[in-house]
Amino acid sequence: MIVADTNLQIYLYVRGQRTLQAEAVLVRDPVWAAPLLWRSEFRNTLAGLVRRREIALDDAIRIAYDAERRMAGGEYSVASQQVLQLTIPSRCSAYDCEFVALAQDLGVPFVTADREVLGAFPSTAVSLTDFIA
Repeated sequence: MIVADTNLQIYLYVRGQRTLQAEAVLVRDPVWAAPLLWRSEFRNTLAGLVRRREIALDDAIRIAYDAERRMAGGEYSVASQQVLQLTIPSRCSAYDCEFVALAQDLGVPFVTADREVLGAFPSTAVSLTDFIA
């Protein structure tokens, strides 16, 4: 099991430069978890892609449905205290710290391409490229 960053999930569902890497992560570990927040971040990214006409609205709706179905059973609440305690020394957003907190709670890696998070949490966060290496 891994905690999957929202961007990793976008890479998996929206064809782009990192889609092959996301698919390789999925092959290496098909059990993904995320804080409940992932849905809002995922929808927001899809909405931006639709607004920029990079994908159609119907495609965004289908992608959201597919991703939500795939993540069923892998969505978790995280404790506010833990998230807030992680934000102060790291200076990372509370959004990012939700993923870190979940990974720490589950004792699994948080796979991300976010350099700030990778730098702030080297014992929890693993880069996308290192995970599949």
